[in-house]
Parts: sequence; C-alpha cells; structure tokens
Amino acid sequence: MEKPDNGTQIRPRRSVLYMPGANERAMQKARDLACDTIIFDLEDAVAPDAKSTARAQVADVVQQGGYGYRELIVRGNGLDTEWGAHDIAAFARSSIDGMLFPKIESIDQVQAIVDTLDQHGGHQIPIWLMVETPQGVMDLIEFAGHERVGALVVGTSDLVKELRATHVPDRSNIGYALQHCVLTARRFDKDIFDGVHLDFRNLDTLRAACIDGKAMGFDGKTLIHPGQIEITNEIFGYAAHDIEHARQLLEVWRQALLDGKGVVVLDGKLVENLHAAEAERIVAFAEALAQREM
Repeated sequence: MEKPDNGTQIRPRRSVLYMPGANERAMQKARDLACDTIIFDLEDAVAPDAKSTARAQVADVVQQGGYGYRELIVRGNGLDTEWGAHDIAAFARSSIDGMLFPKIESIDQVQAIVDTLDQHGGHQIPIWLMVETPQGVMDLIEFAGHERVGALVVGTSDLVKELRATHVPDRSNIGYALQHCVLTARRFDKDIFDGVHLDFRNLDTLRAACIDGKAMGFDGKTLIHPGQIEITNEIFGYAAHDIEHARQLLEVWRQALLDGKGVVVLDGKLVENLHAAEAERIVAFAEALAQREM
C-alpha cells in the first residue's frame, strides 16, 4: 500500500492483477473486478507479432476509462527491445498511473527509462521496476531510491529460473532474495509486491503464499487470474476486529498523550509510539477503502 506522508491518504495495493494486453475482452471485463491495481501487460503475455496490436488495444481501453478506483499500470517492454521505446511513446501522455519495466538491474536502465519518458512528455509518470534477476536483487539498493520509482515488483518466476532453482511451496530457497528486496524497499520507503502464484487454481497454496508474503513485509501480491483476488485482498487487508482494535488503541494513546504519559496499557498489553503509528496505518487503510467509488 502507498504510505501516508504528512496526512496524505493511503492507496491500498493488496491485489495487483496482470491483464494481457492482447486480450481485449478480458481488459474490458477487468472494470468489474475487485482488484486494487491492474497491470496491462505488453511484455511476457504478448507474442512478438502481436505487440503493436496489443499496444493499441491497451491505449484504447485506457482512453475509454471506466476503471473507477483501480490503479492502472502498463508493463512495457525493455528499452533494449524493438518495442520498448514505442511503448513509452504511446503512454507517456496518457492517464495511466505508472509504467512497469522488466529485468531492471542498474541505475543506468532506470535513468534511460526516465529520460525517454520525459522526452515524450511523461514527466509525471512514475515508474515501477521488476526485480527478477540475481544482479537486480543484489544491486537493488543502487537504483531503488530514484525519485521517479513508485514501486517494486519481485518477478519470482524469472528469478527462480535465473537461479537454476525450483519452485518449492515455502519458497525457503529464495527467502534471502525476497527479504533483501523488502529491506531495500523499506530503506527507500517504496511499496513492494510479491511475485505471482503460478498454481492459480489451488486457493489453499495461494492463501499460504499470501500469508507468507504479508508476514515478510510485502504490501500486496501480483496475480495472474481473477480467481486469486478475493483471498489476496483478505490476507493483505485487515479484518474488522483489527480495525476496531486499532481505533481503540489510538483513542487510549491520544488520551495518554493528553495526560502526559509516554506509554499506556490496552487489553493487558503495553502500547507505545510504534504501536500507535501502526494503528494509524490500519485506520487510514480502512478509511481509504471506505471512501472508494466503484
């Protein structure tokens, strides 16, 4: 979720759904899905001979609008391909919320993307970066802090391949890489999203992966199927009792401050400043969801 800064409203980003740019019907139907963010994909999900058609179709649905509160991101091809610069030119002045780029490994790549966007009038377009190679993970601290970087996405499928590893349920074999990415994201105050769950029909393993990802610190999860949205929203959101507890905690904390106290007890547990800060995040998150217009 996008974090509040001096009172700025949070933007929930629990469920981040990839939508193939070549599938116009699916993109139209996405207007009724309960995901927080839609990534219109022009890269992996589109065959080379369909790139131009997909780009035009994504541009059309973006222009048509009707996606309500949903954040719209376009995943373009890399600048090292014949399509990357054309993708940027097509969306630099559009009404999207950002552009996502694959296999980022250096500050030079980031700056080249920013420069190309700016050349086409996209000065206000944030960029999202995919971290999906060993170099991208290890050198993330060198480029994640760029002012135009809006969020990070861990590409676990490509990362596992690049590591010559295998997909295992608990992801213990890539735990170091995931934790390093989350640490770096927090270092620069960027939102970061977990990779996709490939066994998309298995909702039990999806739930376990979401629980693991949230516990690790991810703000949300990237998805490949609409059937994954409900569970992801549940796990990366907050239950009603969590929100009510946060409100109660803030109430007693604010009273403690008025009474000149630095700590207070709620339900037998000590409450300090750090607990109040987390409670503020939870309440702000709940209020942001309540204020959405479908």
